[in-house]
Amino acid sequence: MSRKTARELALHMIFEMDFTGEPCGPLLSKRLNPDCFSGFAGEDKLYQQLPDERDAAYIRRLTTGVSQHLAELDTYIERYSVGWKFGRISRIVTCIMRLSMFEILYLPDVPNSVSINEAVELAKRYDTPEAASFINGILGTFVRKEVSES
Repeated sequence: MSRKTARELALHMIFEMDFTGEPCGPLLSKRLNPDCFSGFAGEDKLYQQLPDERDAAYIRRLTTGVSQHLAELDTYIERYSVGWKFGRISRIVTCIMRLSMFEILYLPDVPNSVSINEAVELAKRYDTPEAASFINGILGTFVRKEVSES
């Protein structure tokens, strides 16, 4: 499984947590198992292959990290969504930005440009081209203003 696929699966779980309010631990236990994947395999090609240990660890790291840093990530989204009230941003766009910001802040092995590009591609898949541009602008500004160059 590619990291891109693992990231997209993590997005599904982050979105589900946001939508249902289900805690991260139980949700991950429920979703990262063979029965769940076989149940969804016919509906979505992402679920045709169960993540291996490495990919499952990455999915857990993203999902848990977003859950643990939710308030911080949402503060950044509010700060850089100039002219937009947080509640007006679609739930999936918010989840995509949370995931990308978490990667940028806490996963140094993921280049910022890769995280932003993947976020834009996820927005194109799950929302609109306008949402993709919105995400690109916010994440680009976020990186320029919040992330120190090493």
